[in-house]
This record gives sequence, C-alpha cells and structure tokens, in this order.
Amino acid sequence: MVGRNVKSVRKGLETVGRKVGVEGVSAHVFRHTAAVHMAEAGIPMSEISQYLGHSNTVITERVHARYSPNHLRRAAEAVDFTKQ
Repeated sequence: MVGRNVKSVRKGLETVGRKVGVEGVSAHVFRHTAAVHMAEAGIPMSEISQYLGHSNTVITERVHARYSPNHLRRAAEAVDFTKQ
C-alpha cells in the first residue's frame, strides 16, 4: 500500500510479484540479474565479487557468471569448425 513502511523486504517483493503476476521475485533474483549484466558488460569478476560483497570470486563465478549467455562463448567458438 502506498505510504506504508515495508517491514520485510522479502514479503514486500513477494507481494509486488504476486500483484503483477510474476512468481519467484526475491532480492537474490535482483542480485543475480545485476551480476549477470555486469559479467555481460565485461566487468572483471573481482569487481563484481566486491560489489556483491563476496569474500572472493569463486562464489561469484560459480553462482552468477555462468548464467551469462556469453559465458564460455570464446571457448565454444574455438571448437566451432563450421567457421573458416
């Protein structure tokens, strides 16, 4: 409701998601989306990790970066023998 304080971010996001017909809205979804967009933009893993508050890049790479559509694209292109 307009003008009321949010007592719980989780419940607030769930309520908004339900009202607009989107399931699974959470703070983690926003963090994940931000990390994927940063990875897509070429931001180094160390910077993304710091931005998210991770203690090292391992968790950032394991949880977020691998979902980027361009993740491993160079590796895939290296074995794409259809290109000359």
